[in-house]
Amino acid sequence: MTRTPFIPPRVVVTTAWKVHRAIARRGPGRGLWHPGERNTWGALVLTTTGRRSGERRPAIVGYLEDGDRLHTLAMNGWGEGHPAWWRNLLADPRATVTLPDGSVEDVIAHRADGDEHARLWAEWLRIEPGSAALAARRTTPTDVVVLERTPS
Repeated sequence: MTRTPFIPPRVVVTTAWKVHRAIARRGPGRGLWHPGERNTWGALVLTTTGRRSGERRPAIVGYLEDGDRLHTLAMNGWGEGHPAWWRNLLADPRATVTLPDGSVEDVIAHRADGDEHARLWAEWLRIEPGSAALAARRTTPTDVVVLERTPS
């Protein structure tokens, strides 16, 4: 019998996001890590442009590498709806990422479809096998977002 994965109460999730953002604001790369460092995915700061405000909006997201590209899951802490950063990228796919070493790179985002989606989703399931059960609890699709590095 497969156990249902645990999702903490929403207040715990949002508080964790606030604390993590505060740590990351202390300096480039603070509180971030590379994939595999903690036997899991990595963490980076993805900065998008607000679709309504036009202001820069940072979000800390988990990521994996795919050659010279990065990819993440457009999930809202496993809650319903798409995260604001993904809605911002749908309006303007240009963004920056701050990596764990403190470097900042320009990226262009797109949704993985077809075979690309299947291959990248399988990589997330290899790292986090419970992701399929968590995604199945949501009515919102969990898009895989590819971040292509662009020349500065």
